[in-house]
Amino acid sequence: MNQLVKAFILGLLGLTFSGTALAAEVAYPKGYRDWHHVKSMVIQPGHPLENPFGGIHHVYANKKAVQGLKTGNYPDGAVIVFDLLKYNEGGNALQEGERKLIGVMQRDAKRFKDTGGWGFEGFAGNSKTERLTKDGGQSCFACHKPEEKSQYVFSKLRD
Repeated sequence: MNQLVKAFILGLLGLTFSGTALAAEVAYPKGYRDWHHVKSMVIQPGHPLENPFGGIHHVYANKKAVQGLKTGNYPDGAVIVFDLLKYNEGGNALQEGERKLIGVMQRDAKRFKDTGGWGFEGFAGNSKTERLTKDGGQSCFACHKPEEKSQYVFSKLRD
């Protein structure tokens, strides 16, 4: 992974420890690619979130998160995964490149009360152990905070 991009991602996700940084960890989402695929999108140059989130995004939700997407009320145990990949251009197509990171939101209202009931974590590239979030999810939550009406979730189900 480009060191500059990695450094920016790490900075954005919060490299510095805060007083709550030792909060409960969010688990790597084993088998998430077998979950409900919510959507895919591409962030290209010129988009405000291009750096560091430029690339192909796939969003997955476990059964409890799908329930929340349908009702607007996410039960504890809901997990949403944001799979971010670089893209390669060629032949008038965008194709998946290497994985940049996996972002995870895990619902547990008691464990993660300081971040709206959600735990946030990022895993670097294809690693299941290299964690990117070092501030207890505060930097992630700051971005999600405007989505309070949807319990801090950006994604929506479509018909």
